[in-house]
Amino acid sequence: MRLVIFGLTISSSWGNGHATLWRGVLNALGRAGHHVTFFERDVPYYASHRDLHALSHGSELRLYPSFEDVLPEARRAVAEADVAMVTSYCPDGAAATELVLESRRIKVFYDLDTPVTLDRINAGQSVGYIGPRGLVDFDCVLSYTGGEALEQLRTKLGARRVFPLYGSADPEVHRPVPPRDVFRGDFSYLGTYAADRQEALAALFLEAARRLPEKRFVIGGSLYPENFPWAPNIYYMRHVAPPDHPAFYCSSPLTLNVTRGAMAAMGYCPSGRLFEAAACGTPILSDSWEGLDQFFTPGKEILVATTTDEAVQALSLPAGEIAAISRAARERVLAEHSAARRAEELVSILESVPVS
Repeated sequence: MRLVIFGLTISSSWGNGHATLWRGVLNALGRAGHHVTFFERDVPYYASHRDLHALSHGSELRLYPSFEDVLPEARRAVAEADVAMVTSYCPDGAAATELVLESRRIKVFYDLDTPVTLDRINAGQSVGYIGPRGLVDFDCVLSYTGGEALEQLRTKLGARRVFPLYGSADPEVHRPVPPRDVFRGDFSYLGTYAADRQEALAALFLEAARRLPEKRFVIGGSLYPENFPWAPNIYYMRHVAPPDHPAFYCSSPLTLNVTRGAMAAMGYCPSGRLFEAAACGTPILSDSWEGLDQFFTPGKEILVATTTDEAVQALSLPAGEIAAISRAARERVLAEHSAARRAEELVSILESVPVS
């Protein structure tokens, strides 16, 4: 199968959750004999933090300065493909959608940011990557979020066929590795700063750090403001590159997952970092949201907390109990949430969709 994707980015993991997910899924598709051409606008923000320059297994990364410049090549690629896809936050979403919809290929929209999309629609705001006709003209709509979001994509945006395609982890990348002193801590958190995560991060991480001054807390991620409420025992890594994520996770006996506000409110929207940490064999403490138990069993494969007291309690659990949880979570990821499994699900979905 040949796929053409017009997306936000795969070349830079800086400040976004798209790149790492695409890297794992595209590697799995390539290993299975499929070919992908990924079109990405070469914007300065990602160019200055680029950590991937080429795709493997014969797939192609096409960086372009403007859609007008790349249009002839993009048109040829779509004509030769079996599937043409536009994703959320594609900076040329409108133009790419026009190109895809005029083709005779399977036309797909993949919303990797469904809660944000629906929040804006519900607030009467425009969504730059979705045109005035919504999603009605696509043969298939994929959503990073399941549950009620699938029905809202049908009723509010006209999607005709909707399927969940959740996050994943690539076990070739995310696996147990030796810890590194630079990342070593008693409790870690890896995530870009977001205001709508701050309340949960404050309760489960920052206040826990203040209550446990003898323990070392480590945060990795970009965009943290100057007035962020640091504490003396919180250590900050401004950006942890994807190749270093496994070492970051494996350097603490427990790591925190905090879900974006819109994602938590909608439910059934697991962060990719959730699967990555589990694949690395690191026990996870997560905030609570509807649908979490569809991906990991609380108390057996993951710890869940809503208050500082519960976070502090998790940090005092016996090592044997924590280790059993991490083993069970890793086994669950390898069985159900690997990049290869998501690639198989994607191909199965696409093969079931008739071309309009």
